[in-house]
Amino acid sequence: MTIVHLREIERDNWKQAIRLAVAPEQRRFVASNLYSIAEAIFNPTFAPLAIYDEAETMVGFLMYGTNPDNGELWILRLMVGHQHQGRGYGRAAMEEIIRRLQAKPDCQEIFTSYKPGNHIAARLYRSLGFEDTGRIEDGELVVCLRR
Repeated sequence: MTIVHLREIERDNWKQAIRLAVAPEQRRFVASNLYSIAEAIFNPTFAPLAIYDEAETMVGFLMYGTNPDNGELWILRLMVGHQHQGRGYGRAAMEEIIRRLQAKPDCQEIFTSYKPGNHIAARLYRSLGFEDTGRIEDGELVVCLRR
């Protein structure tokens, strides 16, 4: 079982977070961590988190938050640095953030999305219980995990 720790992006780790990158062929599937951190500055309900492994190495990035337009709870970003992929960190991070979000009394649904053609994300989200909503937002397929 892969164990990860999620920590806020702060003054001491933001530069390390923006240096993490996916493989070149994956760039079309996920926004850069720099873009996501900037987005969180202008959307105060968005929370960027660093994903650390058991050895306290930053291996990825995740961001969640509430859609200011409709109040939906979203996992907005998930990325694991290319050199850390294939070790279960993405799944472990998703399981941890889902656990945290579902612990909130008002959490009935969690949304996320992925770009068409991102078969790895689609498979991961399906295996975690996310279901198609039939919605497309910003060119991405929206999926939902219901309690």
